[in-house]
Parts: sequence; structure tokens; C-alpha cells
Amino acid sequence: MIKAITFDLDGVYFTAESFPRFVNCFSDPEKAMQVLKKSNEMADFKLGKMSEDDYWDYVRKELAVPYSNEEIFTMLRDSYEVNQQVRDFEMEVRTRGIKTCICTNNFVTRIRELDEKFDFLKDFDVKVISYQVGVAKPDKGIFEELIRQTDCAANEIIYADDNESSYKSALSVGINAFLYTNFEDFKTKCSTD
Repeated sequence: MIKAITFDLDGVYFTAESFPRFVNCFSDPEKAMQVLKKSNEMADFKLGKMSEDDYWDYVRKELAVPYSNEEIFTMLRDSYEVNQQVRDFEMEVRTRGIKTCICTNNFVTRIRELDEKFDFLKDFDVKVISYQVGVAKPDKGIFEELIRQTDCAANEIIYADDNESSYKSALSVGINAFLYTNFEDFKTKCSTD
């Protein structure tokens, strides 16, 4: 019996186009992608090992931009959109008594700014966020934390991610996990009837 459904944020709860729109706010999108997604500094920021001010100072230096933190935060907020089908489904399963969860590699700025814009955190019963727990996907430790926080058996949790290594890591600890490809497939695989 499924007792919890877990949502990734980027590419699932928020549209796949959201983050690329943010990257494209910078004059050199290729370099911005490296700095904002693939850099060691971003990895540290997502693990809570780098302060918000230090990270955004690094971004300004690497991308040679004069933007203030608030200007960057505004660009971030303005770039994101909720996948309304996913949000509606999340709300529907929650009304049926199924726990709704987030398991995400994320950083304090994005979570705070998007919650300010969309007020989405209140819609989830369990929130496992890398910068808060100090471990990131695909490390199985984040999924073990998800199991602990849901207070469910691993096989009572559904998890979907658009990243193959992350969903396979969730599978390795016994979670019902699959690759997120589109909403209809997601909804079918999350069927609790």
C-alpha cells in the first residue's frame, strides 16, 4: 500500500523550462550553466557547506556581472513556473490521506524565493532538502532520510525523478522509484487505487 508520494522540484514540480530560463538571464548562458549547476561551489551550496553571500559573490565574480543579490533573486523567481498538472495531482493525493513529500537537491535561495512566489512548501508533509540534511542525490543517504522522515516503510513510498542516477539510488534502498518522463506516465505509476 502506498502511503507517500515524493516529488522532485526541478523538472517535475517546477517546469523543465524554468531553470534554463534563469540561466539565460546571464550574457554567457554556457558559462552560467557551469557556475549555476555544475560547479563545486554549487555542490557545496546545495549541501549547506557554503553561505548564501559567499556563493552569490562567487557567481558575480565568475560571470562578471554587477547584479545585487536581490536582482539575481528576482531573475530566479521570474524564471520559474509550477507544473500545474503536477501541483493539482499533489493536492488531490494529499486530500486522500497520502503523504506528499519533496526530496530535492536544492539551495536556500531557490527554496526561499520560490516559496515566497508560489507558497508551495505548505503543500508538502515531508521536505527533504539537501542543504538542510547535508546530503544530496544520488547519495542513498538522502533517500534514507526520506524514509525516516515519512515514517513509512521504503516500499510504501513512491519517488520519481528526471535524473536516472537519482531514481536508481532510491530503488537501491527499497523505494518504489521510476524515471519521470512526463506527467501522464507519472500519474499512472503513482496510482494508489
